[in-house]
Amino acid sequence: MFHHGPGQPGAVKEVNRWHDHYARRARNEKWPARSVYKLEEIDKKYRIIRAGDHVLDLGCYPGSWSRYSLAKVGSRGSVVGIDLKEPRDLSHPNFRFIRGDVLNLDEAWIAEQVGQRDVVISDLAPATTGIRVTDASRSTALAQKALDIALEVLKKGGHFVCKIFENEDAKQLRNEFSHLFEQTRTVRPAAVRKTSREVYILGLHLLEEHGY
Repeated sequence: MFHHGPGQPGAVKEVNRWHDHYARRARNEKWPARSVYKLEEIDKKYRIIRAGDHVLDLGCYPGSWSRYSLAKVGSRGSVVGIDLKEPRDLSHPNFRFIRGDVLNLDEAWIAEQVGQRDVVISDLAPATTGIRVTDASRSTALAQKALDIALEVLKKGGHFVCKIFENEDAKQLRNEFSHLFEQTRTVRPAAVRKTSREVYILGLHLLEEHGY
């Protein structure tokens, strides 16, 4: 149903030089995907993930965001990843993988499995069709589900990072964020492909707990 951004089709060689730069860098630095640099940029600017945090990574395959998070949270923190496909070569005492389609998982069940979280990150993307309206609609559905899960598991003051394809529905989602979090930001990291419409909506400092 869905996959991470690094596998999205449609980019052409002429505009992919910047993409190739990040892809080469990811290979050289042994990251599973170039998407790690999107999270790294967001985290450096907004200090999303800190030592000791407990993180939920929605759409965790191929594992770059989970690996980055594990390095940041350290020995006192933990990361739980959910996806249809398990990240390869990601064996860590503070990492747990749950196999499942996020759209079909009950938020309360997820909360029972993972407990309260300080941070929820979502790089979920739909299996693109090339039809702009359809892809945007699917992206919004994933983002809304990710928000529903985040509200179920986040502690008060927690942070949420969510990918979405820019469209009219994204504006409505940002408005929803503004009522739930102390601060809302929309970010387009440098590592995003120039031809892509993806942006990241940040919900900083959840105003009140919803699920507990």
